Amino acid sequence: MLNTNKNESDISWCKGKFWVVRLPVLVFMFYLLYQNIFNHEYFGFIKYFDLIIHEAGHWILMPFGETLTILGGSLMQLIVPVVFAFSFWRQFDYFGLSFCFVWLGDNLFYIATYIADARARSLPLLGGDSSGHDWYALLSRWNMLNYDTMIASLVQFSGVIIMVIGVVLGGWVLWMMYENKSR
Repeated sequence: MLNTNKNESDISWCKGKFWVVRLPVLVFMFYLLYQNIFNHEYFGFIKYFDLIIHEAGHWILMPFGETLTILGGSLMQLIVPVVFAFSFWRQFDYFGLSFCFVWLGDNLFYIATYIADARARSLPLLGGDSSGHDWYALLSRWNMLNYDTMIASLVQFSGVIIMVIGVVLGGWVLWMMYENKSR
């Protein structure tokens, strides 16, 4: 049967969901945004998980050539949150979707730090050898090494925008759950 009450169908995705249990996650999402903007040294536990995804990306994209092997780590850090976001969106789990926005933005900050270090190559790498610096290799190959900090700034700005969208969306979703808890 076709539901003709538009307002009723608009909120059906939040029925039976408890905003209170999601509130600590929203606080954590805001914390990630705050740390990324104001504490450039921040490296929280979620970054270790992202590091595993990064390293796996090199191996997963290895069959597609040297450039994609090098780029694979950073690409996988973007692909994984997008895949999860798509899954949450398909399930009408908009709070999960909002978290994926924050996760994606957090990864953009992570990648921006790596890009900005391309010329200096001072970040500690897993192998300990700065010659394996992904973004040094890529930007050198593309004759763009002198633009590392500019590119990093653009990536970081994108991360801020995406994280803000995620936090605002998460807050709106919780508000909708709160407002519709008794309906």
